[in-house]
Amino acid sequence: MSELPTFGDVLAASRRLAGVANRTPVLTSRTCNARIGAEVFFKCENFQRAGAFKFRGAYNALAQLDTAERARGVITYSSGNHAQAMALAGSLLGVPTTIVMPADAPEVKLAATRGYGGRIVTYDREREDREAIGRRLSAEGGLTLIPPYDHRDIIAGQGTAALELFDEVGALDLLLVCCGGGGLLSGCALSARARSRSCRVVGVEPEAGDDATRSFKTGTLHTVHNPQTIADGARTSSLGTLTFPLVLANVDDMVTVPDSAIVRAMFFLQERMKIVVEPTGALAAAALLEGVVPAGGRRVGVIISGGNLDLQKWMPFPAFAR
Repeated sequence: MSELPTFGDVLAASRRLAGVANRTPVLTSRTCNARIGAEVFFKCENFQRAGAFKFRGAYNALAQLDTAERARGVITYSSGNHAQAMALAGSLLGVPTTIVMPADAPEVKLAATRGYGGRIVTYDREREDREAIGRRLSAEGGLTLIPPYDHRDIIAGQGTAALELFDEVGALDLLLVCCGGGGLLSGCALSARARSRSCRVVGVEPEAGDDATRSFKTGTLHTVHNPQTIADGARTSSLGTLTFPLVLANVDDMVTVPDSAIVRAMFFLQERMKIVVEPTGALAAAALLEGVVPAGGRRVGVIISGGNLDLQKWMPFPAFAR
């Protein structure tokens, strides 16, 4: 197993990302504060480059490749946001990118990945293993494999989202972070432990994809196969060899929310705060708004992880959007 990243790696990633990644806004809502009885700060990574926090880790990882590795290119696998982030980071750094994506990935994410210059290889997520495909293509083409979450530099880059939040608003009592493979959660927990030691860090998963929650509760790594949830960014099979121990060491609790709660959170964020948030991006907000995690009287941070919503799918009159 590779050496686990530290908060020092997060600080180094922050320096690499300075002037490249967006320093995303922290928004508040009087309506939310009154409803929860808390002071809530939303770190809005839906305003990050490529529309999600994933750009932080992708750029941090690619920026550290040597000249030969950059020339040969990289490969990864992703349901969409890491794909877009890698393609964009690759275009900025002159690194060819190949991304293994499910054929049923949201069209908006497939189109954006192509638009940023990524070469897409699609697969059937019901019958094929994306990691096996990635390893095979890496070996065949001499491409550097950079997974979407279980990678030291990816985790460190993702942790800069919470680092910025703490640096802007100060200490928090509670930090809520969505969890798929655990890269964002692991990195943000490292920042929380360094910047706000008494802050309680809670990861949030969709009910159908509760592998990380079961792993956290039992201390044994659990998996789930292709969970059926609208939170496509959290349809990962399990935590990784790096993210699992980091979650066990630095996260205080894991909870789940049903898809119906995710939808209600998305609508709240759009109607009350006027921001577009994708289902996975609304996981942490859903746990707060539904009262899954008690937050009354506390200073609360919520990571809004992404905003790459397929509007053709969600708008009530898609014909008018063409």
